[in-house]
Amino acid sequence: MGAGETNKRHGAERDDPARSGARHEDAGSDGSPGDREPGEAETAPRTAESAPDMTAHAPDTAVPSTDTAYAGDTPADRQPAPLDAPERRQLDLVRRFGTTGSLVLAFGAIGAGAAPVDNPLIGVRLLGLPARIPTVAMACAWLGMLMVVTAWLWLGKLSWPGRDRMVSRTQMDRTVVMWGLPLAIAPPLFSTDMYTYLAQNAVASLGINPYSLGPGTALGVDHPLVANVPNIWRDTPSPYGPLFLLFGQHIARVIGDDVVFGVLLWRVVMIIGLMLAIWAIPRLAARCGVHPVAALWLSAANPITLFHVVSGAHNEALLVGIMLAAIELGLRWRKPLGVIAAGVLLSIGGAIKPPGFVALGFFGIYVARRRGGRMRDLVGVAALLGVVLLVTMTIITVTSGWGLGWIETYDVPNRIKTWLAPMTAFGMTGGGLGMLLGLGNHTNSMLVITKIFGYAITGGVCLRLLWLSFKGRIEPLAALGITLGTLAVFGPVLHPWYLLWMVVPLSLSTNDHRFRLGSAAICSIVALVVPPTGAAFLLRAYQIPFAVIASLIAFGILLWLMRGKVPPLLPTRKGELPTRKSEHVTS
Repeated sequence: MGAGETNKRHGAERDDPARSGARHEDAGSDGSPGDREPGEAETAPRTAESAPDMTAHAPDTAVPSTDTAYAGDTPADRQPAPLDAPERRQLDLVRRFGTTGSLVLAFGAIGAGAAPVDNPLIGVRLLGLPARIPTVAMACAWLGMLMVVTAWLWLGKLSWPGRDRMVSRTQMDRTVVMWGLPLAIAPPLFSTDMYTYLAQNAVASLGINPYSLGPGTALGVDHPLVANVPNIWRDTPSPYGPLFLLFGQHIARVIGDDVVFGVLLWRVVMIIGLMLAIWAIPRLAARCGVHPVAALWLSAANPITLFHVVSGAHNEALLVGIMLAAIELGLRWRKPLGVIAAGVLLSIGGAIKPPGFVALGFFGIYVARRRGGRMRDLVGVAALLGVVLLVTMTIITVTSGWGLGWIETYDVPNRIKTWLAPMTAFGMTGGGLGMLLGLGNHTNSMLVITKIFGYAITGGVCLRLLWLSFKGRIEPLAALGITLGTLAVFGPVLHPWYLLWMVVPLSLSTNDHRFRLGSAAICSIVALVVPPTGAAFLLRAYQIPFAVIASLIAFGILLWLMRGKVPPLLPTRKGELPTRKSEHVTS
C-alpha cells in the first residue's frame, strides 16, 4: 500500500462511526492532569461535552488549523491522551536506559571512536583511560549502541501513530536532548568525514580552488588537519557544493589548525541544521495527517540521526534541515514571494548537497496544485522555480570564484567502491566474473554501465512520482522520500546516513504500518553494523570479537533486569486511533 493510499484510508476511517467510535472515554485513567508530564499544559479536553463541534462547520473536509505544529484540527475527543501512570513509569525507564547507553557510547568514543590522530585526551588521567584500553572502549561503544537502539524501539511503542495514549511533544523533545547531548560533546564516531570537511575548508580559506586540488597537495601531508584525513581523500578535490565550502572557509579562518575546536564548532552548525528539521517536521507531519510525535520518533530520535548527524556531524543535517524548513515556509507563505524564498532556500540546500535540488520539483507540485492543478499551472511554476534555481546558483558560483568545477566533482564520491551500493556491487561482480572467464579486467567499464543504469532508474522513478503527485495520487512529500531513497539505493555509493534522505520525508508523510515497521528494523540493523571507529581497526582486528562478545553479555544482563518494566518492542494495530489531515496542503 502506497503513502497516498494509506492516508486516504485513514481519511475514510475518520468518517466511519464504526471505526472511529467514542474513544475519548478510554483516553485516560481519570482524566486528571496527573496523566501529563509535570509542567506540561493540557492540549485536549477529555470529555465529549467540552470538545468543540467541528462537524457543524465542515462535515466532510478538514478545516485549516491555526497551529498545525501539534494536533492540527483533529477533534479533541479523538486526540491521543497523555500517557497514564504506568506508561509514564515505562517512559522514564526507557529515557534513562537510552541516556545511560548514550553516556556509555560517549565514554567508548574516547578509545574506539574516530578520534583525531593526536588525541588530546590520551595524557589525561581519568578521561584518557579508554584510549589506553581499546578493547574495553570498543565493548563500551557497542554496548552503548545496543542500548540506544533498544531504547528507541521501546520509545516507538509509546509513540506509534493511532495509539489511545501517546508520548507528548514535550516528552519527545526532552528525550531527544537527553540522548543526543552526551554524543554532542564526545569525540566523533562512525566516520572520519568531519576531518575531511576541516581540511577542504582550510584549502578554500587560503584562496585555493578546492575543486582542483586535494588537501594533501594544497596544505601538505604534514599539516595537522590533513593528518586526520583518510588517504583516499587526501589528494581528491572536494565533492561538496560551493555554498558548503563558502561557509566553511570562514569557519576555517576561525579555528586555524585546531582540530578539536573545529570538530566542536562544526558540530554546533550541524545541530542547528537538525534543529531546523525538528522545527519543520511536526508542522509538515500535521499537514500530511501524521501525528507529529510519531514523525519525530522515526526521524529526530532515530539512532541513525543520533549516531551519524549528532556524533558524526554529517552535512545531511544542513541538507535535510534547510530542505524541510524551505518546504514548510513555502506552504505557509502562499504569496509569490514565499514561493521564491522557498525556491532560493531549496537551491541553497542543493548547493550544499545535490539531493536538495530534487526537492524543488516536489515543492513545485504543491504550488501548482494549490494554484488549480492545471497543466499551465505546472508549467508556470516549473518556469518560475527554474529561474530561481539558475539565478541562485549563478550568484553562488560567481561569489565563490571557483567556476563550475563543483559540477564535475559531484561524481567524486563515486570513486569509492563499496559493496553496500547494489549497482556498484553488480558492477564489481560482473568485472570479477569476466576475469574468472578469462575475458580480462573490465570492472571499471562495468561500473560505468551500472552507474548509468542506476541513474536512469532514479530519473524514471522521479518523473513518474512527480506526475502521480501532480495528479493527487500520492503525497508529494512521500514521493520526495521515495525518490531520494531510490537515488541512495541505486546510486554508485551508499552510506548509512543516506537513509535519512528517505526516512525523514516518509516519516512525516505516511502512516503506513508496514513502512514504519520496516524502517524501524532497517535503521536498527544499519545503526549497529557500522563500527564506531568509522574505519577498519587496523592491526587490532582480533580485539573486535572479544569486544562484541563482552558487549552482548552485558546487554543480555541489562535486558534481563529490564524485563516486565518496559513496553514490548513490536507495536500492534490493536487500539489504534485514525489520523486526520489538519490542512490539505494543495488547497
